[in-house]
Amino acid sequence: MINQAAQDGGVDKVVDIHTHYVPRAWPDLSRALGPAPDWPWLRPESERAAMLMLGSREFRAITDTAWNAQVRLADMDADGVDVQLLSPTPVFFGYHRPVDHAIGVARIFNDLAREICAEAPDRLVSLCQVPLQDPDAACAELDRCLAAGHLGVEIGNHVGDADLDDEGVVTFLQHCAHTGAAVFVHPWDMPGGPRLERWMAQWLAGMPAETHLSILAMVLGGVFDRVPRDLRICFAHGGGSFAFWLGRMDNAWHRRHDIVGASEQPPSAYVDRFYVDSVVFAPAALRLLVETLGADRVLLGSDYPYPLGERPVGAVVRDSEWLTDQQRALILGGNARRFLGERWS
Repeated sequence: MINQAAQDGGVDKVVDIHTHYVPRAWPDLSRALGPAPDWPWLRPESERAAMLMLGSREFRAITDTAWNAQVRLADMDADGVDVQLLSPTPVFFGYHRPVDHAIGVARIFNDLAREICAEAPDRLVSLCQVPLQDPDAACAELDRCLAAGHLGVEIGNHVGDADLDDEGVVTFLQHCAHTGAAVFVHPWDMPGGPRLERWMAQWLAGMPAETHLSILAMVLGGVFDRVPRDLRICFAHGGGSFAFWLGRMDNAWHRRHDIVGASEQPPSAYVDRFYVDSVVFAPAALRLLVETLGADRVLLGSDYPYPLGERPVGAVVRDSEWLTDQQRALILGGNARRFLGERWS
């Protein structure tokens, strides 16, 4: 393990809160849960590579960085990362599926995540997934997973046309606050069409827009006025474009309160209610996050092991010379302790 405590402002542990996994194998879901045309499965390409399939469609090429704990640990050592928080790959969420199918998928992948983490439990920790389309089933699966060792849950930023201010989602978030589960919100199921299906535009424009919209839903939909203040929730990819356009949102809240008026306060009053990760790739963008939300609201993230992630992990945080040692230590690991809570020792 690289000892970078001095460079990192004396932080005890460097924690990457935004990483994903794909298990090496899982049961045939059509046999285990019932027929569906787009069940995910893994087509091996070699000992170290595979193609993630959705039915007959190729979805994403992956390598053993997605499932091999020893490979992950070696990369962590190379980048000076002590702990990774593993989240599901969002394509497995299954929010569009019948609830019994989504429950089955969640249980299978949640248990497989714990198997990966068991190889290095002091360095690999996990978030679960839940069938978010059914609040009761989602709460039940979260409770099962917390008992099994997961520290919280990753959720998609919407369920069909229902955003995070949907009554069912709010019920689930209230349960997360009650149980002390950390919540990581990841964009998924981005809109398509000719304008977004070139240049990776769904990932380059669609993902940031989805995240921005979901924070907006929690603010202007009045969710932060209804859930306890101790809800610990983090939004991926720096919160999308939320920080950049916060002034525009405040202006709209004040000037068109007849339309933008569900929240008790303007959007800027809620920046201390959520976290964002640091996956923004440029010191200037990170500076905007810190100046807008505060250094105590930004968590180190990388999106490991996918190609659009940051490597070396934490490079932007470490290269941002304008950060004080205290701010750098908070982002690299100090804030993760508050986000993950008492379940993480």
